[in-house]
Amino acid sequence: MTGFLSHEEVEALAAHALDEALRLGACGADVLYSEGCANGLTLKDGEIEESTCGSSAGLGIRTILSDGRQGIAYGNRLDRASVDSLIEWSLHNARASEPEEGVALYDGPLVRCPELEAEDEAIRAITPARRMEYCKLMTETARSADARIISVRSAAWRDGWGASFFATTKGLSGWEHGSSANCGVAVLAQSGEFTEMGGYGMDALRLCELDAEKCARRAVKQTVAALGGTQLETGTYTIVIDPEAVAPLVDVIGSLFCASDVHRGRSLMKGRIGDAVASRCVSLTDDGRVPWKPGSSSWDSEGVPTSRTELIKDGVASAFLYNLQYAAKDGVKSTGNCSRGMSSLPDVGTTNLILEPGTESPQSLISRVTSGMYVTEFMGLHTIDPVSGDFSIGAKGHRIINGELTTPVSGVTIASNLLEFMKNIAAAGNDLTYSYATAAPTLVVDNVVIAGK
Repeated sequence: MTGFLSHEEVEALAAHALDEALRLGACGADVLYSEGCANGLTLKDGEIEESTCGSSAGLGIRTILSDGRQGIAYGNRLDRASVDSLIEWSLHNARASEPEEGVALYDGPLVRCPELEAEDEAIRAITPARRMEYCKLMTETARSADARIISVRSAAWRDGWGASFFATTKGLSGWEHGSSANCGVAVLAQSGEFTEMGGYGMDALRLCELDAEKCARRAVKQTVAALGGTQLETGTYTIVIDPEAVAPLVDVIGSLFCASDVHRGRSLMKGRIGDAVASRCVSLTDDGRVPWKPGSSSWDSEGVPTSRTELIKDGVASAFLYNLQYAAKDGVKSTGNCSRGMSSLPDVGTTNLILEPGTESPQSLISRVTSGMYVTEFMGLHTIDPVSGDFSIGAKGHRIINGELTTPVSGVTIASNLLEFMKNIAAAGNDLTYSYATAAPTLVVDNVVIAGK
């Protein structure tokens, strides 16, 4: 048993909180309630390292004053007296804040889209014994996949499910439910004097999309392939980037289109709508309505329906992402990209980022590279300067010679500017691959300076 309040009890508590907020002087308020259960198991070399099982529930109250000041308070005690205290703290925080332009509540209805429901009963039915079976399978698969594996440092399984309720003084109210699971394997490989630590993970909203055995084999394959990596000669190369290495780069690019960061002067995309910011083969969208993907939902954290927004079309910057506040500042409509937690004020965030694929296979793209590098991992993407776009990041992968992957490469650095890098993208593969809420294909980038030996 979880001990959660019933839906009816949550709704009654939320209605009380909203009424009380108005009575005490707020001109508007909203309530965000969240509950969930999470379970996990980790084996290290076949022995239990960690076993977790827990549940939590909490409620956040945002109050808005007539001049645009807003405050928030959060707690996990869900009796009426505790909620009354949260309202007082929320109003206290609002009165202590500065007035802000555009702060408002959504006037439209909450529109539920059943096709975006993401709760899998098969995940809720997973037992502790089943988690152990998954972890043992990953451990045994990794051990037997290659003689160079000397330790399965981690075979981990996580699953969970939950629900959220959103309501406002405008009369909006609605529930959303979801579930997810993930597995991951980390191994240590050794060959002669060389050792390499590596791993691989998978996540999904449906149990049928996870393959624990495949996850273990992929972890071993990638780790063993990296053994004995050496540096390239410093020079200019064509690089081919694996989809799962492209994904975190796409996350960085997508965040540059959040209107809040644009207004705060934290994005190099400021003033660039209508400009060519990438090569013509680059089209990037934010889509909150892809069924069974982590970034999808019927509405955002302000109740605005989610949508599909083209950020880059054929290399040209097309639009920014908005919540209500920044949409009001720019005189546009919200794109349904409000992001917030129970303890945070509304901001702008991405949903599912999708870098559109091309038509050629990865093998075809690699076959045309005479001298280059196949990149399987970037290190330090968080250091990219969002204002200038300058970066210097580490990379590892394999040497490409005459269209073939050859020796492993490590210890090299790629230094460039993000806009220049995007404009040098020469092709995209047909292998669109999801990594959590980001989908990307193989990319080919020309004229990349790699610092090595």
